[in-house]
Amino acid sequence: MNKLTEHEINFYMNEAIKEAQFAKMIDEVPIGAVVVHDGKIIGRGHNLREHSQDSTTHAEVLAITEACAYLKSWRLWDCQLFVTIEPCLMCSGTIINSQLPQVFFGARDPKAGAVRSLYTVLEDTRLNHQVTVHEGIEADRASMLMKTFFKEIRKRRKKTK
Repeated sequence: MNKLTEHEINFYMNEAIKEAQFAKMIDEVPIGAVVVHDGKIIGRGHNLREHSQDSTTHAEVLAITEACAYLKSWRLWDCQLFVTIEPCLMCSGTIINSQLPQVFFGARDPKAGAVRSLYTVLEDTRLNHQVTVHEGIEADRASMLMKTFFKEIRKRRKKTK
């Protein structure tokens, strides 16, 4: 697996941010993800929980599912995942099970983050697979998307009361 340049890292995170922006446009929590293999995006996802009424349709899971279908393998050994917000416990389990070697994320999630905030699941040596984690890529933009989304939600709820 080739080492990514700073330019490539920022490019792929910006693609994840585009996914998050799309999620926001359709009133989903603005989290986006992309899976990269050999310099090509092979999986994309954004949250779809509200539209699907399925609690498992997180951005990371959808991007990983698409990447596995593309490679015709559940093992994503030579891939990287870029996600705007720190993965939750469910998504961290999916990352481990798909054997992704690297995850890049934007902002921490103090309420549900299972990579650095609440847990360090991806680097837990008791598990059969550990993941190299890179955090803080475009963190301000990712965080701002979340803050403005929830601010707008609270504003709408106030108007309906």
